[in-house]
Amino acid sequence: MHISRRSLMATVAVPGVSLAQGTWPNQAVRFITPFAPGGGVDTLVRLVCAKLGELTGQSFVVENRAGAGGNIGMTAIARAPADGTVIGLGSVSSLAISPTLRPNMAFDVERDFTYIGGLWQLPNLLIVNKDVPAQTVPELIALIRANPGRYTFASPGSGTTVHLAGEMFRQMAGLEMVHVPYRGGAAAQLDVQAGRVHMIFDNIPQSLASARGGQARALAVTGLARSPQAPEVPAMAEFLPGFEVTSWAGIVAPAALPRAMVERLSELTRQALASPDLQAKFQENGATPWPMGPEALFDFRRASAAQLAPVIRASGAVVE
Repeated sequence: MHISRRSLMATVAVPGVSLAQGTWPNQAVRFITPFAPGGGVDTLVRLVCAKLGELTGQSFVVENRAGAGGNIGMTAIARAPADGTVIGLGSVSSLAISPTLRPNMAFDVERDFTYIGGLWQLPNLLIVNKDVPAQTVPELIALIRANPGRYTFASPGSGTTVHLAGEMFRQMAGLEMVHVPYRGGAAAQLDVQAGRVHMIFDNIPQSLASARGGQARALAVTGLARSPQAPEVPAMAEFLPGFEVTSWAGIVAPAALPRAMVERLSELTRQALASPDLQAKFQENGATPWPMGPEALFDFRRASAAQLAPVIRASGAVVE
């Protein structure tokens, strides 16, 4: 069933919900995140929820529902009542990668969610181990071309943005490289630092720490522009125009959330992201605030999925 962009914000009237009066939320709100506690995403989610609680005087309680590549948490959001008591985190993984990577999902990314707004973008950073002689991206491309099949890139698993950034680099530059998947980012980082794998396109906090600690060398960020966290590092798009792979996230809710709630939550999110203290904490965690309205997030998701789908298919990655 096709769903229009206008259906993103339902016009269902709900007694007691008034945008003008600002009565929502009038009770605690569950915020479901499809990621495990303790990681970088969990930290950012808790920062956002704390600020939303500060703005509204209500509790936004983080509920971690990790597993199945995000499918468990996203299914819980999709099946929750559309009454403002449950919202959650939608990310590039669940909303733009999984539709191609996972053919048997329990939800439809366009039909089963109300899109609220953007939260952050988190670029990846290409680092190479200290034994790789290349000092720049053009030198790295030339080195790999001269040694087809010899150079390796690590990832915390197939279908992650870390993996897809490496695949996009391989495809756009016309290179023969070997993907080495791990069961987590920490092990992959350690093997890059130890010289057992040549490179990784990991999230910027982890990779930047390795580079600034002298264990690896940073060559490029994977956003379209340079990152405020590492302005001295060029963007990959400076060498491969159009190259872009970022870890982005926004707020979603069950389908048919009342329009008044959508508008109020969208505005609260913008206020939260505009606060200097939250911006400073995002900066500390390598993230860039990403204020974006409901329809803009819906359109961005669709464009991101279209961009990544051919990269995923060419990589051969499929999760049943």
